[in-house]
Amino acid sequence: MGSQGGFGQSKEFLELVKSIGESRSKSEEDRIILREIETLKRRIVEPDIPKRKMKEYIIRLVYVEMLGHDASFGYIQAVKMTHDDSLLLKRTGYLAVTLFLNEDHDLIILIVNTIQKDLKSDNYLVVCAALGAVCRLINEETIPAVLPQVVELLGHQKEAVRKKAVMALHRFYQKSPSTVSHLISNFRKKLCDSDPGVMGATLCPLFDLVTVDVKSYKDLVVSFVSILKQVVERRLPKSYDYHQMPAPFIQIKLLKILGLLGNGDKHASEQMYTVLGDLMRKCDASTNIGNAILYECICCISSIYPNPKLLEAAAEVISKFLKSDNHNLKYMGIDALGRLIKLSPDAAEQHQLAVIDCLEDPDDTLKRKTFELLQKMTKSSNVEVIVDRMIDYMISINDFHYKTEIASRCVELAEQFAPSNHWFILTMNKVFEHAGDLVNIKVAHNLMRLIAEGFGEDDDTADSQLRSSAVESYLRIVTEPKLPSAFLQVICWVLGEYGTADGKYSASYITGKLCDIAEAYSSDETVKAYAITALMKIYAIEIAAGRRLDILPECQTLIEELAASHSTDLQQRAYELQAVVGLDARAIESAMPSDASCEDIEIDVTLPFLDSFVQQSLHNGAQPYIPEDERSRAIDISNFSNQGHRESSTHGLKFEAYEMPKLPVPSRPPPPVSHVSTELVSIPEPSYSRETQFSPTNPPVSSSDAELKLRLDGVQKKWGKPTYPSTSSSSSGYSSSPANGASQMESAATSTSTSRPGETYKDLKKAEVEISPEKQKLAASLFGGSTRSEKRIGTTTHRASKGGGHSTEKSSVLKPSAASTTKANIPPQPLPDLLDLGEPARLSMVAPLTDPFMQLEGLLDQKESGSSGTCAVTDGSNKEPDIVSLYSDLHMDEQSSQSTLNPLAPSESNSSNLRRTISGGLAQATKGPNLKEALEKDALVRQVGVNPTTQNPNLFKDLLG
Repeated sequence: MGSQGGFGQSKEFLELVKSIGESRSKSEEDRIILREIETLKRRIVEPDIPKRKMKEYIIRLVYVEMLGHDASFGYIQAVKMTHDDSLLLKRTGYLAVTLFLNEDHDLIILIVNTIQKDLKSDNYLVVCAALGAVCRLINEETIPAVLPQVVELLGHQKEAVRKKAVMALHRFYQKSPSTVSHLISNFRKKLCDSDPGVMGATLCPLFDLVTVDVKSYKDLVVSFVSILKQVVERRLPKSYDYHQMPAPFIQIKLLKILGLLGNGDKHASEQMYTVLGDLMRKCDASTNIGNAILYECICCISSIYPNPKLLEAAAEVISKFLKSDNHNLKYMGIDALGRLIKLSPDAAEQHQLAVIDCLEDPDDTLKRKTFELLQKMTKSSNVEVIVDRMIDYMISINDFHYKTEIASRCVELAEQFAPSNHWFILTMNKVFEHAGDLVNIKVAHNLMRLIAEGFGEDDDTADSQLRSSAVESYLRIVTEPKLPSAFLQVICWVLGEYGTADGKYSASYITGKLCDIAEAYSSDETVKAYAITALMKIYAIEIAAGRRLDILPECQTLIEELAASHSTDLQQRAYELQAVVGLDARAIESAMPSDASCEDIEIDVTLPFLDSFVQQSLHNGAQPYIPEDERSRAIDISNFSNQGHRESSTHGLKFEAYEMPKLPVPSRPPPPVSHVSTELVSIPEPSYSRETQFSPTNPPVSSSDAELKLRLDGVQKKWGKPTYPSTSSSSSGYSSSPANGASQMESAATSTSTSRPGETYKDLKKAEVEISPEKQKLAASLFGGSTRSEKRIGTTTHRASKGGGHSTEKSSVLKPSAASTTKANIPPQPLPDLLDLGEPARLSMVAPLTDPFMQLEGLLDQKESGSSGTCAVTDGSNKEPDIVSLYSDLHMDEQSSQSTLNPLAPSESNSSNLRRTISGGLAQATKGPNLKEALEKDALVRQVGVNPTTQNPNLFKDLLG
């Protein structure tokens, strides 16, 4: 086994510890540990290992685990050691398993029974070891197994056991509050324990409980104050002193609890004033622990109902912190001053020079904490100095995370306390120039809105000066290299809106600058989009003013380049610009009114001018509008009613030819008209969600009858989001476009705050060093002036609309667009080609007054008598039937009545009724009672369908489009 070393350990173990301590690199340490792991793996499985030697192996495993290597091969040995009867071995086993295992480990189940047995032991040291394992290893599932024993140990005669039992119960509350909710009263009882250690341990769970529910523990204020008073008066044993401070950690915990209980409660706070004053007078500020208690006292004073004497005492302590040479105490003083300013805004004035020193301190952490303090004490009189110092500091740092935080603070302070809009714009320019990529894009939108709205008053001269200064500043900044994208968007927008407003700069100069921006940042599509839109605004302003439009060659090149861009957005903007250039002044004034970026567009979403049209359409049999939610339910019900339909919907398109018609049996009578084919189903009106067609074997029925619709569940849907198709569509291909809407800008939050009247403070000591004039001037800028916190009002408020008639004009522009949406209710026209396989037009629900098939039969039976409006087909004639004239009696709109069909191949007179197209599909006319004639008619239609006389360009529209 080798010779024994100190403390009963072997020499081999001592050499291991020594070699680990003397290793000069991590790789050397890893080699030592890996060699030790191989040794332990070999020795730990040897038979009949002495217990003392196994204890040493377990300790060596702890070293292995502490240095970051895997020692899981020896976990089971540590678990076995917890079962040993020897106190030394048992405590070693508990120590090892608490370090090796976690509460979710698989081996936890093996030690639960051991913990239960040890909690009932007569040896309190064994009980303490078991309670230590309970706090680390018992999870939510195993809490009920040991909870009764832990509660019973709260009354143990040994204070160490009671203390650990309170800690275990606190752990149970953290893991599962519902499990121990009925045992909360035990914490109140243990607060009055005779042992200070048990009382101190009880403060931790009580702090958690008070944090969750303050009102339930208001009655304990007297008890907490009494305990704190006894601690301050040194009534606790000397063993609880730390650096001559009586139980400092108990004091800190009590101060935290009192701060929660006294927040906003004057009665509870009055009970704390005396003990807090005594504590601040008796506390020793020469030690770190004494300064910690003083800092916690300041936090408590700033949390409870304010007391002037306590605030003055806190200000004196803060002054000592700030005058200290220790950076930690300065940091603590800055943080405490930030808390005190909330109650007394003038408290920082007597510390202004100390704050300036902290602001110029090379310690970066202290400087950041000082900026947080300055943010809390900002007002309209010192916002310029504070924001300028913040921007200078933001430029000097490279930490992107904190740079973003500083930029956000600058923007927030500038928006709240800006003394003028001009200063606000210049400040935002600096922020965007140096941290534009780190600022929220909403800040850029707020800046553009501010420039557009001006001062929020009817002072056009001031607004013009504001915009002119913004244009001048942006023309100077635009020459800087590598500007942020968000800032470039603001620049392009301002130059497009107001670049030529004051007449100082020509349109050619501004457009040239915009083209330079688009060329310099060619990889940024957003910047190029803003630039091309700004060009369109400038050209529109020139056309509206009646001036000659001079497009620079570089601008023409940019327009042509963007018109051929892969980006559809840039293409559309370029095409719109080309269209605007070709308009006259009157059209430009209507489409793009000048200085109307902040105008409200009044929109009547009910569209009352369409009421008469809608009522007429409904009277004629059109389907009423179905809300979107009802549409989606109808689609779910009608299209996915059974599993078979769901399976068939996954199939692809079918390209098989239609089946040839079979010769009917002469002796068999034709089926009655009332029968419906199996491909037709009756769908109630609310579930109407698909394009439908009339039955090819039945005449059209009115809207009042049950609708017969094709079962389209097995047909694969087209690509795109399923939407509700209207009952009819115009053949001209018009599509409805949404009405123009105004995006409602969010107004910047404005608030006001009042400050307390100035309070007098002691003058600086005569022994202080003379302050430089520059530092005095900076202090006067930060802390001088009016103490009233005047937040900026009106700079971001919404400006009143200019010209009440403008919104009316804009709303009237909606009429053509809205009228185009109503074409969905116009009856369809026949498509120009029988072989057109494009998207079928939706079926009109307006029933014809007369049967067109009967008229068609009569017309085809006539001889070549030259009747007007018809085309007779005679034997041997070379004329082709004019199908358009056969539909003259149908109710169609003007556009559909002017369309023509492709000519058909010659056919014999009185041959058959022709099949015609209904809703863009190839529908059949009703067959007569003569079966021979019906067969001849089918043959003619097949001939027309198989051998078209013209090439159909829309043949693969559905497949490719």
